[in-house]
This record gives sequence, structure tokens and C-alpha cells, in this order.
Amino acid sequence: MPGKRKIIVSVAISADGFIARSDGAVDWLDRPMPKGNYGLGAFYKSIDTILWGRKTYDMALSFQEKGVAGSAFDTGLKNYVFTGTPPEAAAPSGIEFVNEPIKAFATRLRAKKGKDIWIMGGAGIIASFLDEGEIDEFILSVIPTLIGEGIPLIAPRHRTVPLELISSTKFTDGVVNLHYSVRKQAVPAKVISPGKHARRS
Repeated sequence: MPGKRKIIVSVAISADGFIARSDGAVDWLDRPMPKGNYGLGAFYKSIDTILWGRKTYDMALSFQEKGVAGSAFDTGLKNYVFTGTPPEAAAPSGIEFVNEPIKAFATRLRAKKGKDIWIMGGAGIIASFLDEGEIDEFILSVIPTLIGEGIPLIAPRHRTVPLELISSTKFTDGVVNLHYSVRKQAVPAKVISPGKHARRS
């Protein structure tokens, strides 16, 4: 419907399709940023909610403990963390833990007034939302680096999901932004694992 809040995956990936090394390291993302930071600033203004998988959330906490710049949660946004087992420690300000079926959560979230919704990652939560038909768009910043192995963009499962290219933008340092919409007329994904909850990543 017109004006419906979109759920969008926006993430940097290596040229061979990984979002991080196998241990979660993203050292290969350390590079000088061009003016406009690959369009992330404009995208950030279009969202007011971030969805996190548990492993990605835990990694953000570890970055904060190490004093990594820019790793703090933005309390000006609503942050939801999908997890089967909420941690014992109290959630930081602005964080809410979620353990409910994807479809019900997404329907409730879309019904609220607001801006678009960003799935931060990782591969498990992206896969879970995709297989429930609850991702509208992908914005992939392809970094011109091969890392050989690591965590894929989407957790492996048997699926065929056609995408439609909205735009592509090439930057002077070789990074390419690919903006896709998920074709809703696609055949529903065949999910081997029938669980309805987001994977903890």
C-alpha cells in the first residue's frame, strides 16, 4: 500500500559476497570514505528503526567495550534485537529484545506510523525475514576486496528470490552500491528449517 513502511537490508559486502570474516572481523572495511559515505547519511535519515540479530548485537557491545568509534547504539532510533534467550544483563537504553514470530512482528511494526526500517544484520535475521517475505529492498555496498571465506550475506538455505534492480552507483574508489527491490511475485521460499523466529546472528 502507498506509504507503507519498508523493511530494508543495507550492508557492505565483499566482492565475493561476505559481510564479515568467519570470526566476525570486518577489518577489510577499513578504507577512506568518499564524500557522502556511499549514501549512508541520506539512507540514515530515511529510517527510524533498526533490527539486529543477536550475534550482531553482541558484536556491537564488544566494539563498545573496546572503545571503537561509532559503535554506540543510537538512542534516537528504536532498536530491536531478535534473540531466543534475552541476556541476563539489562538492555542498554533504546534497546528492546524480541522473541516472536517474524510475520506478526513485521505486521505490527509496519502498522505503526514512522519511517523505513533498517535490518542491520547479520545473516540469520536477514534470512529469516527474507523467507517470511518481509524484506522489501536490499542496498548492497560491494567493496572491491575478496576475503576468501566468511559469513555470507544471507544464511544458506534452499531458496530462489528474484530481485529487481532499482539503481546502481559507482564510486571513485571502486565501491558499487546496488539497490534492489525484492520481487513480491516470486515463488515463496522453500525453508528447510521451519522455525518462525529469527536466527541468532
